Amino acid sequence: MGQVNADASRDVAGEPDAVFAALSDYVATRPKLLTEHFSGYEVREGGQGAGTVVYWRLQATEKRSRECLFDVTQPADRTLVETDRNSTMVTTWTVVSSGPGRSRVNVNTRWQGAGGVGGFFEKLFAPSGLRKIYDGVLVKLDETA
Repeated sequence: MGQVNADASRDVAGEPDAVFAALSDYVATRPKLLTEHFSGYEVREGGQGAGTVVYWRLQATEKRSRECLFDVTQPADRTLVETDRNSTMVTTWTVVSSGPGRSRVNVNTRWQGAGGVGGFFEKLFAPSGLRKIYDGVLVKLDETA
């Protein structure tokens, strides 16, 4: 069983503080950013950054879905960490300046993958599939922020 990592980044319009505020808003903004891969979205506690508990179902492929219940923390300035209570999945969002009126948003998701042959294929294909999902989220963030 090895660790699987998926990364995506994009420069988006907006100052870093404004982009981070939009990303941290799990009540109004975050639902607008989700692609068709997400369903059942529900804020269960909080709603703004650290202290939020949020649920969704992620349909990564036609046959593979995962129910996620995330605890949100903010360990550093303009960094959000979503830790899934149902698995080893941890997603980290960071926002940094990329020039006047622009921000670079990075997202990294990691988890302990399956063992054996299934784990080999998971490590090989899951990162690119998740990257495509996050690319869609980041495009919507650029349009929203």
